[in-house]
Amino acid sequence: MPSPLEGILETALYAEDLDAAEHFYATILGLEKITRVANRHVFFRCGPGVLLIFNPEETVKPPHEGSLPVPPHGTTGHGHACFRVAAKNLDLWAEKLTSAGISIEADIRWPTGARSFYFRDPAGNSLECAEPGLWNID
Repeated sequence: MPSPLEGILETALYAEDLDAAEHFYATILGLEKITRVANRHVFFRCGPGVLLIFNPEETVKPPHEGSLPVPPHGTTGHGHACFRVAAKNLDLWAEKLTSAGISIEADIRWPTGARSFYFRDPAGNSLECAEPGLWNID
C-alpha cells in the first residue's frame, strides 16, 4: 500500500476570457504568473501550489503532434477554489476585494469556529478565502 497522498499540488479552474482571468488573478489577487500559452492557459503560483486557469474550448482538443501528451480535459459550468488566509487577514482581503468592485456573496462562521467568505472571478467561478482552521489544518 502506498503512503497517503501528501496534498494538492495544483488546482484547475476554467475561463474562456484568459485576458480577464489573467488581470484578475495577477492584479486583484496578486498571484505571481508562471506562464501563459496563447489562448489555452495561464498558470499562477499560489503559496506552495499552482492555480491553473484553462480555456475550456482549448483543453478539450487533443494535444498537437510533438507536444506533451496531456490528455484532453475540461469541464462546463463554474468551478470552486478556496484560498488559505490567516484569520487576521480576512477582513483586509474582503476590503481589498470590495474596493476593487468585487462583491462578497457570503461571509460564514463555520461550526469549527473558522470563518470564510465567497466571491466570484470574471468567469463566474466561486472563490473562497478561509482560515486554515476550517478543515482543522494548522
